[in-house]
Amino acid sequence: MASKYKDKDGGIVLSFNAQWVSWAHTIIAYTAFLSALVVGISLHYHKIVQNEFYGYPQEWFPSVSATIGDRFPERSFFMIFIAITSGPRFALVGLWYVLTRKPGQKLPGFVASMGILRTLTCGGWTYITSTDNHDWHDILMISYIVATLPWTLGCIALSPPNPQAIKYRKLLAGLFFGTLVPLIYFFIQHKVHRVAGAYTTYAFFEWALILFDVGFDAVTTFDFDTFEVMVKDVKGTSKGANWSSTPSAVLEKEKRKATGGVASLRFTWSEALDTAADVYQGFVFWSMLTSLGLVVWYFPLWFMGISGFEAFIMCTVTPFLLGIGPLRSLVVNHLRVVHLLSLVGVASYQLTSMVPRLCAVGFGLGMACLGWAATLSASRSQDVRFESKVLGLMLGLILSSTAKFAWKTNNPIWPIMHAENGGWNGTGLIIGVLAALRFTRLAPLTGGSLSTEKQSGSAALAACGLGGLFFGLHSLLSDSSTMILWVWEGYPIRGPYSSTHGWMTIAAMTAGVFVGLWRPNLAGSWPLFVMGSVGAMVVTFFSHWFGYYGALAIAFYLCAASTPLLANATKKSPAVTFGLGFLVYNLMVLFHVWVVAYAFVPGGPLVREHTDWVMITMLLLLGAGVFDLNASKPRREAPRRQSNSQHRKYFAVSALVINVLFLCSAFMRFPTNDYQPYHPEDRVLTAGIWTIHFSLDNDMWSSEYRMRDLIKEMELDVVGLLESDQQRIIMGNRDSTQLLAEELGMYVDYGPGPNKHTWGAALLSKFPILNSTHHLLPSPVGELAPAIHATLDVYGQLVDVFVFHSGQEEDPEDRRLQSLYLSELMGSTDRPAFLLSYLVTKPLQGNYNTYVSAKSGMHDVDPTDWDRWCEYILFKNIKRVGYARVSRSTITDTELQVAKFVIPKTPAEVQQMEAISDDDRYRRVEESAVPEGWRFPAMFRGEGVRGHRYHVFDEPRYFN
Repeated sequence: MASKYKDKDGGIVLSFNAQWVSWAHTIIAYTAFLSALVVGISLHYHKIVQNEFYGYPQEWFPSVSATIGDRFPERSFFMIFIAITSGPRFALVGLWYVLTRKPGQKLPGFVASMGILRTLTCGGWTYITSTDNHDWHDILMISYIVATLPWTLGCIALSPPNPQAIKYRKLLAGLFFGTLVPLIYFFIQHKVHRVAGAYTTYAFFEWALILFDVGFDAVTTFDFDTFEVMVKDVKGTSKGANWSSTPSAVLEKEKRKATGGVASLRFTWSEALDTAADVYQGFVFWSMLTSLGLVVWYFPLWFMGISGFEAFIMCTVTPFLLGIGPLRSLVVNHLRVVHLLSLVGVASYQLTSMVPRLCAVGFGLGMACLGWAATLSASRSQDVRFESKVLGLMLGLILSSTAKFAWKTNNPIWPIMHAENGGWNGTGLIIGVLAALRFTRLAPLTGGSLSTEKQSGSAALAACGLGGLFFGLHSLLSDSSTMILWVWEGYPIRGPYSSTHGWMTIAAMTAGVFVGLWRPNLAGSWPLFVMGSVGAMVVTFFSHWFGYYGALAIAFYLCAASTPLLANATKKSPAVTFGLGFLVYNLMVLFHVWVVAYAFVPGGPLVREHTDWVMITMLLLLGAGVFDLNASKPRREAPRRQSNSQHRKYFAVSALVINVLFLCSAFMRFPTNDYQPYHPEDRVLTAGIWTIHFSLDNDMWSSEYRMRDLIKEMELDVVGLLESDQQRIIMGNRDSTQLLAEELGMYVDYGPGPNKHTWGAALLSKFPILNSTHHLLPSPVGELAPAIHATLDVYGQLVDVFVFHSGQEEDPEDRRLQSLYLSELMGSTDRPAFLLSYLVTKPLQGNYNTYVSAKSGMHDVDPTDWDRWCEYILFKNIKRVGYARVSRSTITDTELQVAKFVIPKTPAEVQQMEAISDDDRYRRVEESAVPEGWRFPAMFRGEGVRGHRYHVFDEPRYFN
């Protein structure tokens, strides 16, 4: 806005009428409250009109506090806008003081101090809600109202001689304080007399207070029209004049150094879209690469052995086709077609049949590997273009890991996802098409130096380095929680936690990417290789924080080495380096699977439980690549000052945005630890055991949402999950327990980590887990048997829970030794305890009598249930009151078994539980004979819901 006055000094760079301060304050403040109201009514209407006595329809309009303080996202809307309001608010108070101050008068200063106090206390009661801390919320709210009185009266007293402004101030002040009377009256009617509907009337007066309060301050717009706010450059800096003796060129250099050159970024939409397309294309590649193992794994999982579909892992070796001259020319000249065809993998979610979906994923990934190999090879002579593609590939990996974190370790465009389980496949496909079109446009991104020289050296060694690199990136870094679970050892927590510390992995990856870009000689050097190797060994052999420091080191190294190793590979035959590289990668994937799947594959026992061998082999492969990189000794041009090149700044900003998105997701996922059991009034604990088959349902869809719904509807307070370790390439490097725990409000112990070579055992609990230890039971021949022994704080009583997965049927000696170990482990505690297990035995026969024995002290939840082989629930020193079996629908291959226990209050009651005879312990009663809180949900009777129903007995069993 132009100034009305002449700028004699020529130094005014900005001026505007002070009315805009008043308008900004009014509009933003109203937006804060009204946006929260609209969002709250739209998303949580019934919840925000509910109070401690009544809900809808008795109460049908929400109070201010319920709207702005209780729910996401309305609370966030309010807090964001109210924070923005603070700027205009302080400016308004300051301008009012400038307008009204007079020599010798103290009142303007006092009124201004009250205005500042009101602003601060407003921030207090809006950011500390009644849900957070009721006392402090009330103290700050009352302080705000108290400070409002002198502010209001002072403003009226100090008003300039403007009749219209004075009239509005008196009117709004009268309405504000007059509203307090009915406000208090209806609050008493609600709180003391519990009158239905009184709180809704109270809410209308509460909202009126907000309107009158903000409106009172809006009247300043009539007074501020005489003010003009100006920003004046008194030293001419805005016009390029030197303001110090230091030359401006030197200052600019220092500024670029301090900001990494981002401050000098010249924004253009064209380059921004190019950067976004590169990163998204990298995201699509990693999404498809990480999904292949999942869809391949489905088939041996259901065949319980080699299915033949495992051959699809070889679809990544399509870069070998670049060794055929005419075909290479065809691919390089039609990269747009190749990259568009690769999106068939993203579109595969449209195929409901499993085999066609696998074929589509394999075809799409084959095209993606071919397209990326050709793209990088074709860009090798253009430094800027090549750097942009490598940065897109690596930031695409970080974006993929970030998306998995935001979706609680499921990638939203995987072929196992669709709309029903949280997938964004359609959106991802549309963006993918647009990104592929932009990614493959013919013009180079920016100008760059040309270098047609080819390196000497060994293409085979370079391929080994590439294979080790892709394997390391995929197996360790495609999910931010993978290596955190490598070092996880249970409660109390002594190391990183997935939802709160995952960003540290992302930060290490980001730093590595740009070190590899800015200092490729360092990234490709032997000292950094040694650092990465030490980190790999530390994370392999150590736990807790020390082990995680090793994880950060290998994460940093793998991302740093990516640029020099990829650059070295593209300077040789792409058919060899990428074709052979992906073949080496595939062999490493098989090696990585064989160490845990040894019981189902030929030659498996030779590499049984040797993750250390896998890690060492990966490092040897990387070492081969580093050796070739250094032995090639390419002649390089004189170092160019490209650290501040325009394209690098765009990618730096992109990396920053991705990291911020991760941190925002981490904030939203921060554990609340305020979990409540379903029936505390009856001291009931409902426990369940479920073999979840790695969270892939019968139709190859991710099953976490369906599991969540059944666990919630069955009101499980504690649940043991088996076949739950998915932190491997063939299972997508994911962790279903994160989604289940966070959405159900439960503590979680993942159990023995992915480097412990088990199929997994996990524990989720509404009750705090005070301590947990992980056990690997004797398994001389067959698969390792994992177990968790945890102690819970259940209604003030210490209760032990065991989660256990026995060895397979083909290894009877393993199962016998495991039964002896677990029996002794269960017998080591005299506390109330229960076992949630997969035993592989017939009731009342064989090893059953070792688990249920005087040594273990355990009793069967229902010895008359003859139709069991795998899942069992045992208990001791605790009152068992109910037992049910719930059909799985198509979620998995195993039912959900559930038991209800009543927790004893005193040690004497614990002893009474143990002294009960079997006749009394197993006395069955009708449902009507037990309290309401002991009963199982009625919704699963008869045909049940969504394919879940009580079966075997056709109804739950109750005991008393």
